[in-house]
Amino acid sequence: MEEALVFYPSPHIGHLISMVELGKLILNHRPSISIHILITTPPYNPGDTAPYIASVSSTTPIIFHRLPTISLPPSFLNSSTHHENLTFEVLRLNKPDVLQSLISISKNFDVKGFVMDLFCGIAYDVPVQLNIPALFFFTSGAGCLIGFLCLPTIHRTTTKSLKDLKSLKDLHTPLEFPGLPPIPASDMAKPLLDRDDKAYHCFLEGSINLAKSAGIIINTFEFLEPRPIKAVRDGLCVPDGPTPPIYCVGPLIVGGGRGGGDSCSSAVDDDSDQRPECLKWLDSQPKGKVVFLCFGSLGMFSMEQLREIALGLENSGQRFLWVVRNPPSQKQNLAIAAQPDDPPLESLLPEGFLGRTKDRGLVVKKWAPQVAVLNHDSVGGFVTHCGWNSVLEAVCGGVPMVAWPLYAEQRFNRVLLVEEIKIALWMTESEDGFVISDEVEKRVRELMESEKGELIRERTLAMKQEAKAALSPGGSSHVALNQLFESWKRS
Repeated sequence: MEEALVFYPSPHIGHLISMVELGKLILNHRPSISIHILITTPPYNPGDTAPYIASVSSTTPIIFHRLPTISLPPSFLNSSTHHENLTFEVLRLNKPDVLQSLISISKNFDVKGFVMDLFCGIAYDVPVQLNIPALFFFTSGAGCLIGFLCLPTIHRTTTKSLKDLKSLKDLHTPLEFPGLPPIPASDMAKPLLDRDDKAYHCFLEGSINLAKSAGIIINTFEFLEPRPIKAVRDGLCVPDGPTPPIYCVGPLIVGGGRGGGDSCSSAVDDDSDQRPECLKWLDSQPKGKVVFLCFGSLGMFSMEQLREIALGLENSGQRFLWVVRNPPSQKQNLAIAAQPDDPPLESLLPEGFLGRTKDRGLVVKKWAPQVAVLNHDSVGGFVTHCGWNSVLEAVCGGVPMVAWPLYAEQRFNRVLLVEEIKIALWMTESEDGFVISDEVEKRVRELMESEKGELIRERTLAMKQEAKAALSPGGSSHVALNQLFESWKRS
């Protein structure tokens, strides 16, 4: 019977893409394995996955199984329901369909493992009851993994929510994690701050299941996070039981060459007719002199914040390529719902800004090919929201960072990037997350002109070479992948 793996990502296209890249990596090394991905169908739009799935299906043998549409109570579909709570409820209701799909696939294939992301840890018992090894694909780094593995211990040893810890005299009460610098309680992912939040308990359940799993696949590599990886392997994060084996198979970069197999290769396309205008503009810039600013698909700023960024860039005197998304519709500094209209770029920025900076800057709306930009010789710095995929893309491009987190686990990642890995500078914001123009100017200048910026640049370039080495035959990530295959042989 043909061997197979079943992947179960949460219902948002970013999670699906990460799972597909893992599938491509496995197929590059073990083309005889059949990869099956379960697609959740929520009653809301998590991002149109159909074109992406069609594209993947046309170029790889990955098999997609779309699960029946989930119906939610009306109370879950109002605007006040947190994104995480909505996702967890969909995944909870999905469990019977996941079980039926896994039973169906098992009739025709020898299923060697069921691989889920952290959100889907709520379905951990589904493969377990079928005696199929349950594994997690942790798409952030080993440092962030420590935060989740330690969550059950934090929960047992204190009765307070983390949000209450940070309201004490010291507003940034540090949490001590093995293998990590002190992490301010306020820098934990937002759903983890309030133990009365339903999402907190879902993440707690997922964290408990992480420790019980047959293994954790991590999108990182040994040289990038040696101390956190050692802390996990030494069992320091799960004091009351065994720690599952971890497999550091990264860096996996979306769109970074052959799927999963050439993640740190340059992705710049030399076809001049097809190249985006921003890449052509970069061709005309001096080597290593352009700062790239991009904050992910969900990173949107208020009009006031956009104008502060613009003034900071203008006053810095640096060359820049800046991706601007429309402000959120709500009156807040950051949201995940954009305005339905599409205002012209000029209306979002200070009057005359585009004209005054046209000789050294380019502003583009909504999107730029990030991997290609970060691999371009002209780019010498990256102002980022600290999403882990963006971090790995910067590492593979050898580009140092200014860390400006916005949501999810990104504040946690900033501490790691600045204090532990030392490949980024800290962007300082106010309590409500607002950054003034003077701070933007200061950090961009520091990254591009100072001795400290140069040290970070040298360290990032060294990481780039180590990332390539990790993926090469005999490299740490290559070895980890083979260890993962061996574990499936034994199952």
